[in-house]
Amino acid sequence: MLKPEKKLATQQIYHGRAVNIRVDTVEKASGTKTTREVVEHSDCIAVVALDEQDNVLLVRQFRHAVDRFLLEIPAGGIDPGEEPIDSVRRELQEEIGYFPRKIDKLGGFYATPGYGTEYLYCFLATDLVPARLVAEDTDDIELVRVSPDEIPRLIASGEICDAKSIAALLMFLFTRPGK
Repeated sequence: MLKPEKKLATQQIYHGRAVNIRVDTVEKASGTKTTREVVEHSDCIAVVALDEQDNVLLVRQFRHAVDRFLLEIPAGGIDPGEEPIDSVRRELQEEIGYFPRKIDKLGGFYATPGYGTEYLYCFLATDLVPARLVAEDTDDIELVRVSPDEIPRLIASGEICDAKSIAALLMFLFTRPGK
């Protein structure tokens, strides 16, 4: 039977606005001691939003870490004390200017469990009504509407190339009624 590693010590080596980094000393089931570098990141939400014509609403934005514009689904962090569904409502208003009157859970996953703590809750948002919340990082976001039938091509071509968008969009495509 598999046994989890035992944490012997932890050292915080960086504390930032978005992430913290720690180094854990662990003992494996075999008795071997080693270290694990862990990026601590708060949990987030990722949303497949559908407009009244059943188009998927995507956002194009510049991502500094990869030095390019990416086509993604709306997503964002869950504020302390905030429920994931409340984060969906806030993030959609900030990023795409819509309030969802219907929200369904699609699933969820760990973003990078080999070294990170971030868990993403995936939702489907429909029955959208215009409602804009002002946020500091959303002025350079382009809204892009695509048919659900275009999603496989956009993923296969690499136009959609971030893990959260691919995972949530595939969850959506595989659970769509009548498809």
